[in-house]
Amino acid sequence: MSLKPKTRSISVAVAAASLALGLLGASPASAGQAKQQQGASARKTAAASFAFPRTYTLTTAKVAHWAVVLEPAVAHRAPSASSPAVTTLDTMTGDGTQNIVLILNAVDLSKKVTWYHVRLPILPNNSTGWVPRSALGQLYSVNTHLYVDRETDTLVLKKNGQAIFTTRVGTGHSYWPTPSGQFYIRDKLTDFNDPFYGPVAFGTSARSAVLTEWPGGGFIGVHGTNEPQILPGHVSHGCIRLENAAILQLAKIMPVGTPLTVT
Repeated sequence: MSLKPKTRSISVAVAAASLALGLLGASPASAGQAKQQQGASARKTAAASFAFPRTYTLTTAKVAHWAVVLEPAVAHRAPSASSPAVTTLDTMTGDGTQNIVLILNAVDLSKKVTWYHVRLPILPNNSTGWVPRSALGQLYSVNTHLYVDRETDTLVLKKNGQAIFTTRVGTGHSYWPTPSGQFYIRDKLTDFNDPFYGPVAFGTSARSAVLTEWPGGGFIGVHGTNEPQILPGHVSHGCIRLENAAILQLAKIMPVGTPLTVT
Protein backbone atom coordinates (compact mmCIF):
# COMPACT_ATOMS: atom_id res chain seq x y z
CA MET A 1 0.00 0.00 0.00
CA SER A 2 1.35 3.42 -0.92
CA LEU A 3 2.23 5.95 1.82
CA LYS A 4 2.24 9.00 -0.44
CA PRO A 5 -1.34 10.17 0.17
CA LYS A 6 -0.81 10.02 3.94
CA THR A 7 2.47 11.86 3.67
CA ARG A 8 0.78 14.46 1.52
CA SER A 9 -2.02 14.99 4.08
CA ILE A 10 0.50 15.44 6.90
CA SER A 11 2.42 17.98 4.85
CA VAL A 12 -0.75 19.89 4.09
CA ALA A 13 -1.68 19.95 7.80
CA VAL A 14 1.75 21.22 8.78
CA ALA A 15 1.58 23.87 6.11
CA ALA A 16 -1.84 24.97 7.29
CA ALA A 17 -0.66 25.23 10.89
CA SER A 18 2.37 27.22 9.80
CA LEU A 19 0.17 29.56 7.76
CA ALA A 20 -2.16 30.11 10.73
CA LEU A 21 0.76 30.93 13.00
CA GLY A 22 2.12 33.25 10.35
CA LEU A 23 -1.18 35.08 10.11
CA LEU A 24 -1.12 35.47 13.89
CA GLY A 25 2.38 36.82 13.73
CA ALA A 26 3.78 33.92 15.70
CA SER A 27 5.84 30.81 15.22
CA PRO A 28 5.51 27.56 17.19
CA ALA A 29 8.47 28.63 19.30
CA SER A 30 7.16 32.16 19.96
CA ALA A 31 3.73 30.80 20.87
CA GLY A 32 5.33 28.64 23.53
CA GLN A 33 7.29 31.62 24.79
CA ALA A 34 4.08 33.66 24.95
CA LYS A 35 2.43 31.00 27.12
CA GLN A 36 5.44 30.99 29.42
CA GLN A 37 5.34 34.79 29.67
CA GLN A 38 1.62 34.71 30.44
CA GLY A 39 2.21 32.16 33.16
CA ALA A 40 5.01 34.23 34.65
CA SER A 41 2.82 37.33 34.54
CA ALA A 42 -0.02 35.50 36.32
CA ARG A 43 2.38 34.30 39.00
CA LYS A 44 3.70 37.83 39.50
CA THR A 45 0.13 39.18 39.78
CA ALA A 46 -0.77 36.52 42.34
CA ALA A 47 2.37 37.25 44.33
CA ALA A 48 1.64 40.98 44.25
CA SER A 49 -1.89 40.39 45.59
CA PHE A 50 -0.37 38.78 48.69
CA ALA A 51 2.39 41.34 49.11
CA PHE A 52 2.63 43.26 52.38
CA PRO A 53 1.88 45.85 53.52
CA ARG A 54 -1.56 45.80 51.87
CA THR A 55 -4.01 48.70 52.34
CA TYR A 56 -7.72 48.85 51.55
CA THR A 57 -10.68 51.19 52.09
CA LEU A 58 -13.53 50.24 54.43
CA THR A 59 -15.70 53.37 54.40
CA THR A 60 -16.98 55.25 51.36
CA ALA A 61 -19.97 57.49 50.65
CA LYS A 62 -22.15 54.41 50.13
CA VAL A 63 -20.87 51.81 52.58
CA ALA A 64 -19.14 52.00 55.95
CA HIS A 65 -17.74 49.59 58.51
CA TRP A 66 -17.61 49.78 62.30
CA ALA A 67 -16.57 47.59 65.20
CA VAL A 68 -16.95 47.38 68.97
CA VAL A 69 -13.97 48.27 71.18
CA LEU A 70 -13.33 44.97 72.99
CA GLU A 71 -10.58 46.19 75.31
CA PRO A 72 -9.06 49.56 76.21
CA ALA A 73 -6.96 50.45 73.19
CA VAL A 74 -4.38 53.10 72.50
CA ALA A 75 -4.98 54.87 69.20
CA HIS A 76 -1.71 55.81 67.49
CA ARG A 77 -0.80 58.33 64.82
CA ALA A 78 0.51 55.58 62.57
CA PRO A 79 -0.09 51.81 62.29
CA SER A 80 2.68 51.01 64.75
CA ALA A 81 2.77 50.56 68.52
CA SER A 82 5.93 52.68 68.59
CA SER A 83 4.24 55.73 67.03
CA PRO A 84 2.89 58.53 69.29
CA ALA A 85 -0.41 57.92 71.07
CA VAL A 86 -3.44 60.04 70.15
CA THR A 87 -5.89 58.81 72.80
CA THR A 88 -7.08 55.71 74.62
CA LEU A 89 -10.40 54.20 73.61
CA ASP A 90 -12.57 52.82 76.42
CA THR A 91 -14.92 49.88 76.02
CA MET A 92 -17.97 51.88 77.18
CA THR A 93 -19.38 55.30 76.31
CA GLY A 94 -20.50 57.91 78.82
CA ASP A 95 -24.08 56.81 78.03
CA GLY A 96 -23.33 53.31 79.33
CA THR A 97 -23.35 51.68 75.88
CA GLN A 98 -20.64 49.68 74.14
CA ASN A 99 -18.10 51.96 72.55
CA ILE A 100 -17.73 51.62 68.79
CA VAL A 101 -15.47 53.19 66.17
CA LEU A 102 -15.98 53.91 62.50
CA ILE A 103 -13.26 52.22 60.46
CA LEU A 104 -12.02 54.26 57.52
CA ASN A 105 -9.41 51.94 56.06
CA ALA A 106 -6.99 49.20 57.04
CA VAL A 107 -3.47 47.99 56.45
CA ASP A 108 -2.35 44.36 56.63
CA LEU A 109 1.27 44.35 57.75
CA SER A 110 1.36 40.55 57.54
CA LYS A 111 -1.06 37.62 57.43
CA LYS A 112 -1.59 37.97 61.18
CA VAL A 113 -1.14 41.70 61.84
CA THR A 114 -3.74 44.27 60.77
CA TRP A 115 -4.25 47.88 61.87
CA TYR A 116 -7.46 49.88 61.43
CA HIS A 117 -7.58 53.61 60.73
CA VAL A 118 -10.56 54.83 62.79
CA ARG A 119 -12.48 58.01 63.44
CA LEU A 120 -12.08 59.09 67.06
CA PRO A 121 -14.75 60.57 69.40
CA ILE A 122 -12.40 63.19 70.83
CA LEU A 123 -11.47 66.86 70.56
CA PRO A 124 -10.37 68.29 68.28
CA ASN A 125 -13.22 67.06 66.13
CA ASN A 126 -12.35 65.08 62.99
CA SER A 127 -9.42 63.38 64.75
CA THR A 128 -8.38 59.92 63.57
CA GLY A 129 -5.95 57.27 64.74
CA TRP A 130 -4.74 53.71 64.22
CA VAL A 131 -5.65 50.78 66.46
CA PRO A 132 -4.71 47.10 66.17
CA ARG A 133 -7.40 44.76 64.89
CA SER A 134 -6.98 42.60 67.99
CA ALA A 135 -8.53 45.37 70.15
CA LEU A 136 -11.76 45.46 68.13
CA GLY A 137 -14.58 43.02 67.49
CA GLN A 138 -15.91 41.79 64.17
CA LEU A 139 -16.68 44.24 61.39
CA TYR A 140 -20.26 45.34 60.74
CA SER A 141 -21.34 47.20 57.63
CA VAL A 142 -23.96 49.89 57.01
CA ASN A 143 -25.09 51.42 53.74
CA THR A 144 -26.55 54.61 55.22
CA HIS A 145 -25.04 58.10 55.61
CA LEU A 146 -26.56 61.02 57.53
CA TYR A 147 -26.11 64.60 56.30
CA VAL A 148 -26.94 67.76 58.28
CA ASP A 149 -26.80 71.21 56.67
CA ARG A 150 -26.55 73.94 59.34
CA GLU A 151 -27.30 76.75 56.89
CA THR A 152 -30.62 75.32 55.78
CA ASP A 153 -31.30 73.35 59.00
CA THR A 154 -32.00 70.28 56.92
CA LEU A 155 -31.27 66.62 57.71
CA VAL A 156 -31.02 64.01 54.95
CA LEU A 157 -30.47 60.27 55.35
CA LYS A 158 -29.11 58.50 52.30
CA LYS A 159 -29.06 54.76 51.64
CA ASN A 160 -26.72 53.45 48.95
CA GLY A 161 -26.19 57.08 47.94
CA GLN A 162 -29.91 57.83 47.48
CA ALA A 163 -31.94 60.10 49.79
CA ILE A 164 -34.61 58.13 51.67
CA PHE A 165 -35.53 60.58 54.45
CA THR A 166 -35.50 64.38 54.76
CA THR A 167 -36.65 66.68 57.56
CA ARG A 168 -36.11 70.15 59.01
CA VAL A 169 -34.08 70.33 62.21
CA GLY A 170 -32.79 72.64 64.88
CA THR A 171 -29.03 73.11 65.26
CA GLY A 172 -26.76 75.02 67.64
CA HIS A 173 -26.79 78.73 68.37
CA SER A 174 -23.90 80.72 66.93
CA TYR A 175 -22.29 80.79 70.38
CA TRP A 176 -22.98 77.04 70.92
CA PRO A 177 -22.44 75.85 67.36
CA THR A 178 -23.01 72.37 66.10
CA PRO A 179 -19.50 71.35 64.97
CA SER A 180 -18.90 70.71 61.30
CA GLY A 181 -16.98 67.77 59.90
CA GLN A 182 -17.06 64.00 59.59
CA PHE A 183 -18.47 61.95 62.48
CA TYR A 184 -20.54 58.81 63.10
CA ILE A 185 -23.51 57.56 65.14
CA ARG A 186 -22.09 55.95 68.31
CA ASP A 187 -25.19 54.73 70.08
CA LYS A 188 -28.98 54.78 70.28
CA LEU A 189 -30.91 55.59 73.48
CA THR A 190 -34.62 55.13 74.19
CA ASP A 191 -37.10 55.28 77.09
CA PHE A 192 -36.15 58.70 78.43
CA ASN A 193 -37.73 60.03 81.59
CA ASP A 194 -36.89 63.56 80.44
CA PRO A 195 -39.22 64.70 77.60
CA PHE A 196 -36.68 67.38 76.63
CA TYR A 197 -34.82 64.76 74.56
CA GLY A 198 -37.89 63.24 72.96
CA PRO A 199 -38.51 59.49 72.64
CA VAL A 200 -35.19 58.58 70.96
CA ALA A 201 -31.69 60.02 70.97
CA PHE A 202 -28.63 59.05 68.96
CA GLY A 203 -25.21 59.79 70.40
CA THR A 204 -22.56 60.89 67.93
CA SER A 205 -18.77 61.15 67.94
CA ALA A 206 -19.02 64.94 67.55
CA ARG A 207 -18.26 67.11 70.57
CA SER A 208 -18.95 70.72 71.42
CA ALA A 209 -15.77 72.76 71.36
CA VAL A 210 -17.23 75.29 73.84
CA LEU A 211 -19.29 73.18 76.27
CA THR A 212 -16.49 70.81 77.19
CA GLU A 213 -17.47 70.84 80.88
CA TRP A 214 -20.88 69.34 80.20
CA PRO A 215 -21.50 65.86 81.64
CA GLY A 216 -19.84 63.28 79.43
CA GLY A 217 -17.70 65.88 77.69
CA GLY A 218 -20.26 67.76 75.61
CA PHE A 219 -21.09 65.10 73.02
CA ILE A 220 -23.52 66.14 70.29
CA GLY A 221 -26.77 64.19 70.04
CA VAL A 222 -29.47 63.76 67.42
CA HIS A 223 -32.76 63.67 69.33
CA GLY A 224 -36.39 64.70 69.59
CA THR A 225 -37.83 67.67 71.44
CA ASN A 226 -40.79 68.74 73.56
CA GLU A 227 -40.72 72.16 71.84
CA PRO A 228 -41.46 71.46 68.16
CA GLN A 229 -42.57 75.05 67.62
CA ILE A 230 -38.97 76.28 67.78
CA LEU A 231 -37.92 74.20 64.76
CA PRO A 232 -36.23 74.79 62.39
CA GLY A 233 -33.50 77.21 63.39
CA HIS A 234 -30.37 77.69 65.46
CA VAL A 235 -31.95 76.81 68.77
CA SER A 236 -29.83 74.29 70.66
CA HIS A 237 -26.61 73.95 72.64
CA GLY A 238 -25.15 72.12 69.65
CA CYS A 239 -27.37 69.06 69.43
CA ILE A 240 -29.47 68.33 66.36
CA ARG A 241 -33.17 68.44 67.27
CA LEU A 242 -36.00 66.81 65.33
CA GLU A 243 -39.73 66.71 65.87
CA ASN A 244 -40.64 63.57 67.79
CA ALA A 245 -42.46 62.00 64.84
CA ALA A 246 -39.37 62.54 62.69
CA ILE A 247 -36.90 61.05 65.18
CA LEU A 248 -39.12 57.99 65.55
CA GLN A 249 -39.14 57.53 61.80
CA LEU A 250 -35.39 58.04 61.58
CA ALA A 251 -34.84 55.49 64.35
CA LYS A 252 -36.48 52.81 62.19
CA ILE A 253 -34.14 53.27 59.23
CA MET A 254 -30.79 54.52 60.58
CA PRO A 255 -28.52 51.96 62.29
CA VAL A 256 -25.72 52.62 64.74
CA GLY A 257 -22.40 53.06 62.93
CA THR A 258 -23.88 55.33 60.27
CA PRO A 259 -21.39 58.05 59.16
CA LEU A 260 -22.47 61.64 59.83
CA THR A 261 -21.46 64.66 57.76
CA VAL A 262 -22.22 68.14 59.15
CA THR A 263 -21.71 71.14 56.88
